[in-house]
Amino acid sequence: MTTTVAFIGLGVMGYPMAGHLAKAGLDVRVFNRTAERAESWVAGEGGSGARSAHDTPAEAARGAEVVFACVGNDDDVRAVTTGEGGAFGAMGEGTVFVDHTTASSALARELHAQAAGRGFAFLDAPVSGGQAGAENGVLTVMVGGDAEPFARAEPLMGHYGRSVRLLGESGAGQLTKMVNQICIAGLVQGLSEGLHFAERAGLDGRAVVEVISKGAAQSWQMENRYETMLDREFEHGFAVDWMRKDLGIVLEEASRNGASLPVTALVDQFYADVQAMGGSRWDTSSLLARLPRRSGDD
Repeated sequence: MTTTVAFIGLGVMGYPMAGHLAKAGLDVRVFNRTAERAESWVAGEGGSGARSAHDTPAEAARGAEVVFACVGNDDDVRAVTTGEGGAFGAMGEGTVFVDHTTASSALARELHAQAAGRGFAFLDAPVSGGQAGAENGVLTVMVGGDAEPFARAEPLMGHYGRSVRLLGESGAGQLTKMVNQICIAGLVQGLSEGLHFAERAGLDGRAVVEVISKGAAQSWQMENRYETMLDREFEHGFAVDWMRKDLGIVLEEASRNGASLPVTALVDQFYADVQAMGGSRWDTSSLLARLPRRSGDD
């Protein structure tokens, strides 16, 4: 059984994900660019295993059987894996690197090949469920890579994942996350337009959603975001900047594989409008902010 793991990146997702591993009794070695956050995590409670903070990804990875990472983008992944002081330089033969970052499938395949050449495994494993899902241990984990290392890492990911599934060879996890983001973009825009229409028609938006959410229009976004959207509260959840990063990855991949994504491209531009409004850190439901309220409404 795996007893020692490392976790690189203690942002709003990684911090609680690493916490679930510690609470499961594993020895958890962590690295974060902001050292104070790593020290705060180490000072936390829960679990019988050891907690320790390290100065580089390599130091955190040394001696770990499985190394997890959840950072910002492709450049960040490169930095913590193959950059100076990166984890790949310290990982032993037969170990596993699990990347939970939403990144490109091309990078996943590149790092999978590099890891194989060094004698260890690489899994691309982006997640969905947001900060709340990470804190509650109910994330969806979409994995690409080889079956044998997945079988070893799956029980560990189960400490913070409600659904953990191998979707195919290297890159398949990232491609599946792209499908996830395509669907979310369209859903949030549709919900925004629906709530906007209800307001302009003089309807009670809450009453409308309470009715239609019991039928075919129901979605996670509707159930969990309609009230804050109607109140124009956008200070929680997944930030617009990060969604645009993800949609950029999606559209770049589509240009390679020939997929036609007109709605996704349009919603990406709508998010650019939100950024121009000063909403870069608003959550993704802020698409509604682009649409005018009725005169006299708060």
